[in-house]
Amino acid sequence: MKISRKFRNISIAGLILVVISMGFVSSTDKDFNIVKNLDIFYSLFRELNVFYVDETDPEKLIETGIDAMLSSLDPYTTYIPESEMDDFNFMTTGNYGGIGALIRQDNHYVIIADPYAGSPAAKAGLMGGDIIMSVDGYSTKNKEISEISERLKGTPGTEVNLEVKKLGQEKTEKIKIKREQIHINNVSYYGKIDDITGYIRLSNFTLGAGQEVKDALVELKEKEGIEKLVLDLRGNPGGLVIEAIRTCNLFLDKGQLIVYTKGKVKQWDQEYYTQSPAYDTKIPLVVLVSSGSASAAEIVAGALQDMDRAVILGQRTFGKGLVQSTRKLNYNGQLKLTTAKYYIPSNRCIQALDYTHRNEDGSVGYIPDSLISAFSTKNGRTVYDGGGITPDIKDSIPYLSQIAVNLYAQGLIFDYASEYISINPVKPEGSIFSITEKDFEDFKSFVASKDFKFETRSESTLDGLIAIAKREKYYELAKDEFEALSKKLQHENSKDMDLFKEEILPLINEEIYGRYYYQEGRIRLSLKNDEQVARAVKVLNDEDGYGKILSPGDKEI
Repeated sequence: MKISRKFRNISIAGLILVVISMGFVSSTDKDFNIVKNLDIFYSLFRELNVFYVDETDPEKLIETGIDAMLSSLDPYTTYIPESEMDDFNFMTTGNYGGIGALIRQDNHYVIIADPYAGSPAAKAGLMGGDIIMSVDGYSTKNKEISEISERLKGTPGTEVNLEVKKLGQEKTEKIKIKREQIHINNVSYYGKIDDITGYIRLSNFTLGAGQEVKDALVELKEKEGIEKLVLDLRGNPGGLVIEAIRTCNLFLDKGQLIVYTKGKVKQWDQEYYTQSPAYDTKIPLVVLVSSGSASAAEIVAGALQDMDRAVILGQRTFGKGLVQSTRKLNYNGQLKLTTAKYYIPSNRCIQALDYTHRNEDGSVGYIPDSLISAFSTKNGRTVYDGGGITPDIKDSIPYLSQIAVNLYAQGLIFDYASEYISINPVKPEGSIFSITEKDFEDFKSFVASKDFKFETRSESTLDGLIAIAKREKYYELAKDEFEALSKKLQHENSKDMDLFKEEILPLINEEIYGRYYYQEGRIRLSLKNDEQVARAVKVLNDEDGYGKILSPGDKEI
């Protein structure tokens, strides 16, 4: 009798499970429960595959089961199959083999969104807005962006052949690019804000982050003559804890405890101290944080706050204080699992006490006072746990208008920048750039020529209220008021673009300037309108106020 491949696979899986189970037979009741439930899982899996009405994909079923099981624990314990190991390695090293460009979907094809400065893509002349028609003869039309990304990546030194439709051209051209080892810098930009104030944006904590910050700081101090520093950790998702220690070590002397971990298994209990003499323990320092600053970024901000070494400015941080370790699995997969929690020098844990009820952006939600405990910094200032790092100076980010958000999210600003570059290929000189009034009118005409539609939150909320009023039969009682309010809240694209011009204009300028000068240029221009950076400079320039913030008993401002 011929046995089907599916049944043979299930039988083999059952045999493996029996062998595994034998290792538990002589163990405790807990081990027996593990064996029992594994047996139930195998039985269920077998019945599904044999008797379910439609054809099933055993691999997909198992992976779905694994993902569901791990998601019941915490958001950071995950299974990494062999197919995703390259992405995982990139997250820890910042390195990958490829052409060095961000790509995005546009209509039916994949386009270049942002090449990295000095990358093979940039050296080949690719710019944001260029359409990739095919990769090694494989059409990108209607393909998933992840699939095209994998085809563009590859071993450094190998070549990839692209068919590209350049900005402003009708004909396609063939471009051959040699892949290189691409390294994404942790320090995405550094420079001077004014004559004596330096600025360093640290975007990640992959290998080498601490050294990159040191190199930037040395140049700013010894060549540019800065006397004060703004360290920007906004939106930094974290990374390697050792790089957080090295970053803190630039400002804190050797032998200082920066963070320690506690886990269920003793081997995960670790203490991390600064290992070298500090580079500068005196330079006045403001650290910028946001709700997107997480993990290693929170260790740096929290440790510098606990040691009264820096003023922290911004929003409460993400609240990710769980330590992940990786365990090798069969078939080249890995399990990334939470093994401990982080505690900073004041002995507070930066992990949000409740990571299941967060804000829309994933950051810490409301925490009742009953779940918050007080701790003390080195100088005796009171700081709190409960989730993330609470800044010394709280500063909210102004919300963008709905039209600004939608112009950006729907790609209208990106597309206009592509059109602008095709007409104005010569780089503007200097670090100050803005489109003209005529250009802004051209932008409005460009948007009017597209199918640009969106609904404001006010409109959608009113629509919902009207629907409820109709269901509850109150609508007729207030019909005139509803109609009058609906008319007032109804937006008009052209008028809204004029009304919120001061928000939209910087977005356009930064996108265009970034095409000429890459990510560094985009950041450099954005600093001109950055209210939090301006406030950080104000704090640094107020020597008495700066000192009082870091002294015992002083309150938030």
